[in-house]
Amino acid sequence: MRAAIRRKYCLPNEIKIENLNKPIPKDNEVLVRIKATTVNRTDCANLTAKPFIMRFVLGFSKPKKVILGTDFSGIIEAVGTNVNNFKTGDRVFGFSDTGIETQAEYACISEGDLFQIPNKVNFKTAVASLEGAHYAYTFIKKVKIKPGQAIFINGASGGIGSALLQFVKCYGVKVTVTSDSKNIERIADLGADKIYDYTKEDFTKDHEKYDYFFDAVGKSTFGKCKVLLKDRGVYISSELGPYAQNLFYSLVSLLPVKKKVVFPIPYSTKNSIPYIINRLKAKEFNPVVDKEYDLDEISKAYHYVIEGKKTGNVIINV
Repeated sequence: MRAAIRRKYCLPNEIKIENLNKPIPKDNEVLVRIKATTVNRTDCANLTAKPFIMRFVLGFSKPKKVILGTDFSGIIEAVGTNVNNFKTGDRVFGFSDTGIETQAEYACISEGDLFQIPNKVNFKTAVASLEGAHYAYTFIKKVKIKPGQAIFINGASGGIGSALLQFVKCYGVKVTVTSDSKNIERIADLGADKIYDYTKEDFTKDHEKYDYFFDAVGKSTFGKCKVLLKDRGVYISSELGPYAQNLFYSLVSLLPVKKKVVFPIPYSTKNSIPYIINRLKAKEFNPVVDKEYDLDEISKAYHYVIEGKKTGNVIINV
């Protein structure tokens, strides 16, 4: 089988497509023929080991797993003897932020990491519904959103932001977002009530106050954004912030302060993916897809995502 390989932390141009033996599933695993995967921010962190803290999870001097990939959609071709809830021919998908070696033609996946793709959802939509939406789920579950509240999303055109926008609109709230010029119409279609073009406008000059500020791209700071928060307002970022300050601020926020920072430690996919499946079934979530590449073009896909200009999701057709 063909697989995207890196044996050391590296840049996209060092990824190799190699021919390997098809893996054999263990007793608690299934063999999945991969139909689609994505290149996302988590993949880029796993490729480069940036931020440095990634090395403590992936392997300090070199990666423990040499095949890249954190998500997948595909068809089960074989099942281990202890697998009870899935069978050959099932359409499945899944995600793991530490990597499950799915940027390949085949992968062995633990039964606990498998989810059935809903009927009438194709492989591309399924895989685009995972990484960004998983983290978006974490944002909304760290707070108590109520109808009529005001929410600000910085970076609504990304994988996390575009999912987060659709999720919070289900609560009957008013949503202000930032986007680049090319995506304003698309983001308006997703339900944004007010849009700042960050290439032309400074959103921190907004005079409205918000219950929650969600930085889905991690490109702002609590210091710059707290002026936009109401008393008892909450700031959440997808990144650690300069010098990991969001971790420190989240500890300070345990004290009785007026405006808080919450650090979004992710929930298990056993929580997030069933929620995503329900949103897909209810037609309340339609993941945004930017570009598609073949497996042989995966280095180009990583380059594009690392540039930080992608809209929604970048799909790899296997």
